Amino acid sequence: MNSSELLCSIRKTLDESERPRLSSWACLSSSAVREKREHEINYGHRQNFSIDTDRILHSLAYSRYIDKTQVFYLIKNDHITHRVLHVQLVSKISRTIGRLLRLNEDLIEAIALGHDLGHAPFGHDGEKFLSALCQSHNSGKFLHNIQSVRFLQDIERKGKGWNLSLQVLDGILCHNGELHSQALRPDRAKDFEKLNKEIQKKEEDPSIDILPMTLEGCVVRMADTISYIGRDIEDAIRLGLILRKDIPEDCRDILGDTNGTIVYTLVEDITASSLDKPYVSFSTDVGESLKKLKVFNEEKIYRNKKVKEQTHKIKLMFELLYAKYLEDLQTGNEKSEIFTGFLDGMSSEYKKNTTYAGIVRDFISGMTDEYFLNQINRNLVPQIKPREFVA
Repeated sequence: MNSSELLCSIRKTLDESERPRLSSWACLSSSAVREKREHEINYGHRQNFSIDTDRILHSLAYSRYIDKTQVFYLIKNDHITHRVLHVQLVSKISRTIGRLLRLNEDLIEAIALGHDLGHAPFGHDGEKFLSALCQSHNSGKFLHNIQSVRFLQDIERKGKGWNLSLQVLDGILCHNGELHSQALRPDRAKDFEKLNKEIQKKEEDPSIDILPMTLEGCVVRMADTISYIGRDIEDAIRLGLILRKDIPEDCRDILGDTNGTIVYTLVEDITASSLDKPYVSFSTDVGESLKKLKVFNEEKIYRNKKVKEQTHKIKLMFELLYAKYLEDLQTGNEKSEIFTGFLDGMSSEYKKNTTYAGIVRDFISGMTDEYFLNQINRNLVPQIKPREFVA
């Protein structure tokens, strides 16, 4: 037996060991479904969802997490949470819960690391501004969870996509940690046709709730909330927006008043409440406290006037940059960065199936905060060039 055959046999052993080792509610690696068949996947050393994790880690969109806003933007502070740290926290917390519940940690990791790839620069404000522009140009609403799926399936690798498993793409689509959930029960009856229909329904009505098809996806969605709720409070305290004593007293009594105690309490509670069950759930008291704490964060942090001081500037920048790129496409300005930095080498299928408005959406949504600002300075701020004066 050569080394390749040996490693393949180890993978098969790992696949077979999952059935007795994992919960009966877990998603087995051998159950992974892909839209396109890849012969070599079945003969490699990696299990299916581990392959998806590797593909996400090696995507260009993942590398851009490093300079994407989580909540606070245009603030010089090295200790404020950025998107890259948020997804790592979601991955760690959800894998901890998954290990205790005997779920598939590879599937959890892939969903967690990919769930925010589609976020526009400047966080949810950027998402809101880009969505308004997309709607005004008849390309539908912009939602970062849908854009995450779009990046991975239709844009990465110059339009070839990564051909990720249905279970991973579904978990990414359904993560929605902003919605409060006391409990989540997976909707297991899904295929790629249903996934595409759910994307369409979500675009038409962002308020509808789409449930993950796996218990692993449900865990990641819960962990998304667990990872940011206390962390955002710590960031807000660090920036002087709130004081620790401002946290509602009953929330402090049940959940704690530091990020560490809040995370620990929530992880213990959801694990104890979900053991050997076909759903994940918080206990009543903890779930109600978490819901109240989310309202507190919304009112005292996310809508804080100090946080929104620069919002009108960002909105104007989005409008100007969107208009510029749209005009560049319409006039065929191939010197524009939307040609040189995005469309160059892109597959003919992507160009054929994507409107100009859609191309602008995909280009802008993939930008880091810094790249976005550099584009503003380069293209929209008048440049004064020194000239020689001859007497």
